[in-house]
Amino acid sequence: MTDRLSGFRILILEAREEAQFARLLAEQGAEVLQCPMFTIRDVPDSSQVEDWIRRCIRTPHDDLVLTTGEGLRRLAKAARQIGLDQEFITAVGQARRFARGPKPGKALREIGLEATITTEKPTSEGIAEMLARFDLDGHRVGLQLYPDRDHSALLGKIKAQNASIDPVVPYIYDASAAEANIVEAIGEMADGRVDAVALTSSGQVRRLVEVARIHGCEDRLRAGLDHTKIASVGPVVSEELKAYGLRTDITPANDAFFMKPLISAMAVEFDRTSTQAFKRE
Repeated sequence: MTDRLSGFRILILEAREEAQFARLLAEQGAEVLQCPMFTIRDVPDSSQVEDWIRRCIRTPHDDLVLTTGEGLRRLAKAARQIGLDQEFITAVGQARRFARGPKPGKALREIGLEATITTEKPTSEGIAEMLARFDLDGHRVGLQLYPDRDHSALLGKIKAQNASIDPVVPYIYDASAAEANIVEAIGEMADGRVDAVALTSSGQVRRLVEVARIHGCEDRLRAGLDHTKIASVGPVVSEELKAYGLRTDITPANDAFFMKPLISAMAVEFDRTSTQAFKRE
């Protein structure tokens, strides 16, 4: 069914997959307001990533925890740039591969591998709970992390299982994204010109609140969100919203934490609320 979102204006804050998300929403008839929030870039010092890749190849990890699909893609790209892509894929294939949710699993399939185990909850806490079910005594655990997050609790729990940890952060968030665009998007919500904001990463939530605070418009942001549907792609984003005292109105059904199910969930919610409004009339 097409045009399920006809007449609705959706704000998206995605950077890396913004074009694809906008296209999928437009195919359903939505008017899309695009606001890139940051750019994902390779780490400035590539030597630390290259050294990690060489360690991985020289002595493959017993276990490899992948927290983001973007992280694995950046690692694979870095390995390709130093002529070690096939060796890297082979080494990853020798480890027991733990994926934090579906996105790392998708990235693994792109290099011909599968996740050995996927977390039931795609959060750092979910990773810790999953690893606690396995004997890691004496294991070397490779851990791909993501930026702008304190991972000390997760690292501590893995170390408590008597494992040695080999962490790597293969990318950074560029905070120089045009803040004026974010402030403008906040104004659009505050003025009631946005039906829903669709959030697909926890970094978007943090950046939205951060910019609002820097520019003295956090009250305006919260007022705008009071009458704007907040759509979250999954529990990681919803947890971040909750941490800032914000709610989740829409989330994909059946634990399908992807863009298309999120769009379907928005369509269902708008249809439900439209029906209720019609009945009240």
